[in-house]
Amino acid sequence: MTACSFPEARAWRRGGLGRSLRAAALAASGLAAACGPGEEPPGRSAAAQPAAIEQPPAGAGPGEVRAALDAGAGGEDEPAATREALRPGRGDRLASIAMRTFVYAAPERRAAKLGYLRAGTVVERAAAPSGDAGCPGGWYAVHPRGFVCVGKGASLDLDNEIVAATPAGPRRGQPYPYRYVVSRKPPPHLYVHLPSEAEQRRAEGRSRSQGTPAWSRRDEALLGEPEPLTPFFATRRDLPKPFGAAEKVRFPAHRGRARADSAFGLISTFDWTGRRFGLTTELDLIPVDRTSAVVPTAMRGVEVKTEGTPAFVMHHGVRTLKPDASGELRPDGWAPYRSGWVLTGKTAAGGAYAETDAGAWIAASALRVARLGRDFWGHAKRGRRWIDISIELQTLVAYEGERPVFATLVSTGKGELGDPATTSATVQGTFFIREKHVTATMDGDDLSETSVDLRDVPYVQYFHNSYALHGAYWHDAFGKVRSSGCVNLAPTDAAWLFEWTHPPVPEGWHAAFNDKGGTLVYIHA
Repeated sequence: MTACSFPEARAWRRGGLGRSLRAAALAASGLAAACGPGEEPPGRSAAAQPAAIEQPPAGAGPGEVRAALDAGAGGEDEPAATREALRPGRGDRLASIAMRTFVYAAPERRAAKLGYLRAGTVVERAAAPSGDAGCPGGWYAVHPRGFVCVGKGASLDLDNEIVAATPAGPRRGQPYPYRYVVSRKPPPHLYVHLPSEAEQRRAEGRSRSQGTPAWSRRDEALLGEPEPLTPFFATRRDLPKPFGAAEKVRFPAHRGRARADSAFGLISTFDWTGRRFGLTTELDLIPVDRTSAVVPTAMRGVEVKTEGTPAFVMHHGVRTLKPDASGELRPDGWAPYRSGWVLTGKTAAGGAYAETDAGAWIAASALRVARLGRDFWGHAKRGRRWIDISIELQTLVAYEGERPVFATLVSTGKGELGDPATTSATVQGTFFIREKHVTATMDGDDLSETSVDLRDVPYVQYFHNSYALHGAYWHDAFGKVRSSGCVNLAPTDAAWLFEWTHPPVPEGWHAAFNDKGGTLVYIHA
């Protein structure tokens, strides 16, 4: 059985560990992504969810969902000037200098974690701290809620070298938050600064006369133009390591090689000594001619804006037809492979053709038609958002109340309908999204038979133990089983779903948690 390991996350979910043990485990080792069999019984009743769960209203867009977080904080017994100093919004900011700078619900480490910031992120903060319990640097309220401890994870110095070395954050909302590359063999070295040609020769045994593996025009086009060197990189200073980033070995110019079959999200790329170098999210520089650029998939789901049933074209070379003046169906165009359509319910030629809401007719034999979900919990009747996933059909349908609003093809576990405890099947049952990460790292998924290191997997949403919905940039098999247990989505669909589900992730944050549970996920045969 193949699984994506996430030992830290599993530890605090198992055996009824208390909140303090969970906080200690996460603070010590950080948060990564994973897919694999868990130990809790799969699923639980929606009726068992706390009644206080807040759901965005049906029909609310991502902006409205995110705006629901923007509630003020502060005690009314304090003088007005003091209250203002303890609230963000006066232009004061702080910087995350750790891979995960946690945001707490209260200014103390025993408080619940609301989410975290990624290294290099700068957010609004209060002018004055709200205490220093367990945090000598002080606890500062941040926008739109919560408190951050200034110290190893955060700094009031916006000129901190971590910030200077991080020219940009993830492009949230884009299908690919970073530019993704997959290592060739041998994998690239992890340089600590832009290396001289002599340093490259010593590390890689290469010379300009011998040449390097061809850097294809396709890869260059996929990565786009390189950025100009920032002042930090122009000085060729050594890159700092954010708190929480691994550094197991260190040589004068590099930190050894990346692990075999690695994949990276690149913040930026730079031309240097006739080569292009990419900056990883853990602040290493890799020569991108030792990698291949990820080819974006054309797969994307369909928004359901009319009454009807979503369906997907599962054959190549499928024609669309339209009726002529006499009502006879005539070829009119093409229906691309895996394209999504909404069926009106009307058929022709004894059911051989199905009408779409676009006015085109498509051969019914070429279509995979989603089965509309049933409201077993009264959840839909209350107008809440929920997700229905069919393992047999490899489809996902998102609902607002009883109305489907989005549908797509997915890749669930290779174990199909098997036992998740003994196979790589996706767990079945009723769950609630509890954690959302703009990107996270996974170990041992499906990049290859020996894949061990998938960085910056986009739009990860955990719903049970280490099972998650997430984008997949390393394969394009959507509509077929493929994963080690998680529900893989095309990145475009993962980005859409990430902004639609609850809990929302505030702008500038990298993750949000909600132990009470967010959007309902129902997975079945």
